[in-house]
Amino acid sequence: MQFHHHGYVSGDPLIQPAAGVGINRPVELPNEVDVLIVGTGPAGMLAAAQLSQFPSVATRIVERRPARLAIGQADGIQTRTVETFQAFGFAERITAEAYRITETAFWKPDPADSSRIIRIARTQDDPADISEFPHLVVNQARVLDYFAEFMANSPTRMSPDYGFEFRSLSVSDEGEYPVTVTLVRTSGPHAGQERVVRAKYVVGADGARSKVRESIGCALAGDQANHAWGVMDVLAVTDFPDIRLKCAIQSGMGGSILLIPREGGHLFRMYVDLGEVEAQNKGAVRSTSVEEIIDKANAILHPYTLDVRNVAWHSVYEVGHRLTDRFDDVLPEQRGTRIPRVFITGDACHTHSAKAGQGMNVSMQDGFNLAWKLGHVLEGRSPESLLSTYSAERQVVAKNLIDFDKEWSTLMARKPEEFENPSELEDFYVRTAEFPAGFMTEYAPSMLVATAKHQCLAPAFTIGKRFKSAPVVRVADANRVHLGHHAKADGRWRIYVFADSAPHSADSPTERFANWITNSPDSPLAATPSGADPDAWFDVKVIYQQDHTGVDINAVPEVFKPQVGPFRLTDYEKVYATDPTEDIFELRGLNRGGLIVIVRPDQYVANILPLTATTELAAFFAPVLRPRVETRVFNE
Repeated sequence: MQFHHHGYVSGDPLIQPAAGVGINRPVELPNEVDVLIVGTGPAGMLAAAQLSQFPSVATRIVERRPARLAIGQADGIQTRTVETFQAFGFAERITAEAYRITETAFWKPDPADSSRIIRIARTQDDPADISEFPHLVVNQARVLDYFAEFMANSPTRMSPDYGFEFRSLSVSDEGEYPVTVTLVRTSGPHAGQERVVRAKYVVGADGARSKVRESIGCALAGDQANHAWGVMDVLAVTDFPDIRLKCAIQSGMGGSILLIPREGGHLFRMYVDLGEVEAQNKGAVRSTSVEEIIDKANAILHPYTLDVRNVAWHSVYEVGHRLTDRFDDVLPEQRGTRIPRVFITGDACHTHSAKAGQGMNVSMQDGFNLAWKLGHVLEGRSPESLLSTYSAERQVVAKNLIDFDKEWSTLMARKPEEFENPSELEDFYVRTAEFPAGFMTEYAPSMLVATAKHQCLAPAFTIGKRFKSAPVVRVADANRVHLGHHAKADGRWRIYVFADSAPHSADSPTERFANWITNSPDSPLAATPSGADPDAWFDVKVIYQQDHTGVDINAVPEVFKPQVGPFRLTDYEKVYATDPTEDIFELRGLNRGGLIVIVRPDQYVANILPLTATTELAAFFAPVLRPRVETRVFNE
């Protein structure tokens, strides 16, 4: 963590000084805002947290509930999401309180007595070492708390506006605030009163029954399988030996259970198979009592017993897989003729079963994808055309998720005797581990993602996929760190320069590139507003092939040691060397001649280029950046 560059900080360094709209932030919801987010679910809260890092952008997030969520329905935190939490600064803290999944047990009927279940397999949760981050289980409400803390400590001092329900909106072609939103107060002395807010952009994060979605003429389309599940979070006493392991349990007596231990050492969740449901009789299954769910769980667990002492939460649902054809208010025939003004995220645009543990995770990535783009457009960094990439990128991701979840939920509901291969369920779980971990998202070429022309320079940094971190050694202090862990959710692009084998010679590709990116009018750094820190929009780092003792810090080009803050202090934390025990060049197959890896603010690889390809680098950023503007700079 870096601080003190604006003067000595004697308090909590996580609390950033107020700046921009965070100075004298109105307590009451104002009449006009830049971005209005509807709903404080995972997608909405992450989007708000990201936008809280843009001091000049007035963002408000409204919620119909009168206060914070007390207990959330979602609980699975995939490793890609923990990686995202790292960017927001709370991965270690939430990991400490969460349940960590390291192994999954599979239970099936005993061949000698099908009325009994036996454990038939154990699988590691991450056998291929996909990520250095853990797979966690923690209440959704706690995740939202962490994002609320982050935005409250941000320069904009953001906090949710509770007690406002979305009613309708209209979009005009004119005016600075073209979206008119009608809200109604749901609590307090003014409950029932309407309130009108005008916005430049609106984000609908208001769930599967989204009124924002309805207001822009979108509808969820897809199938709803006639198969019901009861889900409950309980405290219980049991002789089932794997009660603190994630388990997929199939019973010979009929039915299945997906068991998910919860945080705190005692609570656990059970998804209990309630069987097929007649289409004309859905109301009956939805009224299934928690006592009936417990009885069904005991039947599936035989010969083991489950004595439930407390039920924290329960529900009944049917598996549904639905998706909207667009994630914004631009109709297909309007593409290219107008910019989107209203966006939908999370369950508002894609629904599926909870058993793949993807709902909260994919929703948060929706918010991450959209929010930095809104920030860049509203701050004048990028043209409005950037916003059209949100729907194009995330709709494909949601479609892939639904296809995966259909297969997984179908396998979970299948009876043991219906499998051709007895190990089919656990084989599928292991074979597809990278998808539910959140690492199969791969954005197609666009204005934000280059083609794979130079992919061979860095095979493991797949263009369009998230940047896969690796250990390096920080030269200045000899600390071993993970390179990707220093990419914060601050809205900046990352430019990683992997140096050639002789970087300090005057005519080396690394030196020539450093000179170009510092001085050329075609350099993306030239778009940085005058008066801002030189790394305000672009975080440029260098990784040398030598170990840290072989790097002369004084010979490192100044672009990798920018002077920041009002005292123009040197930032030494952008210069790295290889870790002799885990050489990043070898781990990621990097070309020893040197290369550039460009990473988006949401941690996805956007381009890979040779050190000499400055013309291509300039061409890549040309449509993404507006020419230099005298943007107001808010110093900490």
